[in-house]
Amino acid sequence: MSREIRVGIDVGGTHTKAVAIDNATHEIVGQSIVMTSHDHELGVAAGVIECFKNCLTANGIKPDDVVFIAHSTTQATNALLEGDVAKVGILGMGPGGLGGILSKKQSAVPDIDLGTGRKIEINHTYLPVKKADDKGIEGAVEQLRDGGAQVLVASQAFGVDSNDDEERVRVYAEKNGMMVSIASDISKLYGLTSRTRTAAINASILPKMMNTANSTESAVHSSGINVPLMIMRGDGGVMDIGEMKKRPVLTMLSGPAASVIGALMYLRASNGIYFEVGGTSTNIGVIKNGRPAVEYAVVGGHRTYVNSLDVTVLGVAGGSMVRAANGKLVDVGPRSAHIAGAKYAVYTPQEEIDEPELEFFAPKAGDPADYVRIRLASGERVTITNSCAANILGYVKDGDYSQGNVESARICMKPLADYLGVSIEECARQILAKSCEKVAPVITGFAEKYKIEAEQISLVGCGGGASALLPFTAETMKLNYSIPEYAEVISSIGVALAMVRDVVERVVPNPTGADIVDIKKEAKTLAIKSGAVPDSIEVQIEIDPQTNKITAIALGSTEVQTTDLLKACDEKEARTLAAASMNLTESDLECPISNDLFYVFTAVKNQKTQLRLLDKKGFIKVQRGDAKAVTFTGEVWEEEVEKMWNSMLSYKNEMERTPDLYLCIEGKVLDFANTISLEQLKIIMGTEFVGLAPEENVILIGARSEM
Repeated sequence: MSREIRVGIDVGGTHTKAVAIDNATHEIVGQSIVMTSHDHELGVAAGVIECFKNCLTANGIKPDDVVFIAHSTTQATNALLEGDVAKVGILGMGPGGLGGILSKKQSAVPDIDLGTGRKIEINHTYLPVKKADDKGIEGAVEQLRDGGAQVLVASQAFGVDSNDDEERVRVYAEKNGMMVSIASDISKLYGLTSRTRTAAINASILPKMMNTANSTESAVHSSGINVPLMIMRGDGGVMDIGEMKKRPVLTMLSGPAASVIGALMYLRASNGIYFEVGGTSTNIGVIKNGRPAVEYAVVGGHRTYVNSLDVTVLGVAGGSMVRAANGKLVDVGPRSAHIAGAKYAVYTPQEEIDEPELEFFAPKAGDPADYVRIRLASGERVTITNSCAANILGYVKDGDYSQGNVESARICMKPLADYLGVSIEECARQILAKSCEKVAPVITGFAEKYKIEAEQISLVGCGGGASALLPFTAETMKLNYSIPEYAEVISSIGVALAMVRDVVERVVPNPTGADIVDIKKEAKTLAIKSGAVPDSIEVQIEIDPQTNKITAIALGSTEVQTTDLLKACDEKEARTLAAASMNLTESDLECPISNDLFYVFTAVKNQKTQLRLLDKKGFIKVQRGDAKAVTFTGEVWEEEVEKMWNSMLSYKNEMERTPDLYLCIEGKVLDFANTISLEQLKIIMGTEFVGLAPEENVILIGARSEM
């Protein structure tokens, strides 16, 4: 009996993990974990190949069964961190004469400091567009090649409006064996310097990424798998490998992106702070109204035009080691047991622990010599970690990936506890408290930045070390938390379940309805190029009122549609989920609106109307603390939108605060928050009603902006 299988592979710093998921039921039918192959001649591609082959053969999965395969990668991030980059030649183009002085200056990006003592070396030359014929391009490219350039960037002033000259450079360079990055391929935003810089970063990692991509793609196809290899993007979507070869820079932070997509699918997360906890570091980011928060990535202190998850990386995790001096606990991390090449005490068999003695050491040259380890009678050393402390205090439950031998941890922690003059339990509590001191400000900062009310925050744990940090932090901050099943491979699950995502950004003052239609069409076309089925694509429009930037986010499925992850929930189940989200009893809630696709629940709390919009799978799509909802037919949409807008306007210090509106139409939930005027809102929203039957029912939600 044939079956359809989705394969997701996550390439981490230590391990490469693959999962195989049944496309119909979303049951995990296979897993494989191997060490990430940094030192192999094929680089991390070797581990990817080994991992997915193990996953298939060990679980009897035939190549013909695979209908989707994708992987995330740390390679772009690591290449930039380690300075493993190519020398870049920038060919700037624009007007000649006096008019070209500014364009020449803006495209002459200096060497890019990567913030690690390494840099991307850059050569630059400028070609007036009047001279951008075959002879002019040939001379400019050869000049850059003679200067040591290994890859090229073609960046033309106003190239986002017409990039014909950039394309001529691409054709010539590729014909002559040089890789080239086209600035207008990377971003459609004006801002020649930022666009050129982003293209230069992209170009610098092209050779390394191309080698890996070609090796992986070849191996996938040679194994008999005939579907396209997809690559995880840093903003939570996937793209076809052909698109990745043009824009590898988009894969930065694809590991954390994979984790949040997995958490969203498995936990019905709506508003929350998510953690990807490994052994050495923890990535922390935000989920707002069921979507991960995305920002422009920063490289070497420079903002780029690359969309990626808004993530803070902390040097504290499950394997972080303890530091102590003068009879006091000094710190936890950033060095981990993995870096020190030592076992965790909690994962050491009890029979191996004999005559434990406290020692202090420096894990690496230049590190402070106050890190703690325990010397055993055998001469072996083990370390005290957050995982040890969490096991001792009972935060790690049976079956958790972080579960270990509590007695081993207690025996090894006693010498440290004696040094501190406290009990073993108090020593463990101090360790977790010290780690929480680093985590708590990040949670608070994200909540303030994204206006997530304290009572709506829940912590979502991913990664193998989630139990080591999350329960204690949640308890200390009085927050709810969830750790999904398969937390240790949640990133691979996220890769397997991800959808194609593409983004178009343009600066358009006073946009018209035609402008909105055009940018939506452009985003949809990009998503199709990246592998999405046209009929599956939805496009979300966002407008930044301060910069006049329009962002179109296209999201679509690959060729094989996935079955919905969860069975439909009835009103009773949805009420239970909504009540838990509001911290109220089910009897406190009303359900004023429901249809074949959505439930709306409301309740008065603290003199404000709490509102939750849930879809029929139980996912909370909108979660607001001062809101209301109405339903109406498409023929009266303008009148109803105006009424909602006016009723939800608010004022503070004589300043008008525009409301946030959400539209539920044809199964989609569209977010129109941050729209600066009713007129602008009608222009954007009006494109959603084009072609809609007048009698079609929609739901409109209005929420007052948080003060």
